Amino acid sequence: MAGSIDSASRSGSRRWKPKAEINIVPYVDVMLVLLIVFMVAAPLLTVGVDVNLPDTEARAMTTSEEPLTITIQADGTIWLQETRVGFDELVPRLEAISRTGSEARVYIRADEAVGYGEVMRVMARISAAGYANIGLVTDPLNQ
Repeated sequence: MAGSIDSASRSGSRRWKPKAEINIVPYVDVMLVLLIVFMVAAPLLTVGVDVNLPDTEARAMTTSEEPLTITIQADGTIWLQETRVGFDELVPRLEAISRTGSEARVYIRADEAVGYGEVMRVMARISAAGYANIGLVTDPLNQ
């Protein structure tokens, strides 16, 4: 009897056996689509502080590293990179970035409507934080 059961299972319908393989082609396709989406969207996500820079005939700077930027808007609002800071908070924040002073260059982006005195007060605060290399950012003249 044991032989008849064995022969019936061999000649009958075969049982389905699950495969232990994963088809990764769809996952690779999804990954590549996401990569393209992020490559296109990443430059659009970099927003800066809106400021109307004065026009000058200065040459464009070429630098390979991300500079430390302080922006002064027309209403007197001060931004360290993309973080709004008060005038009194500027020195402690800059000192926190570099405890011993820094050889890094600090760029000041001041709106055209900001007075000379306000820019000089901010420059004095930057100098008090230990930064000696301070630059002013302008827009090139439209030619």
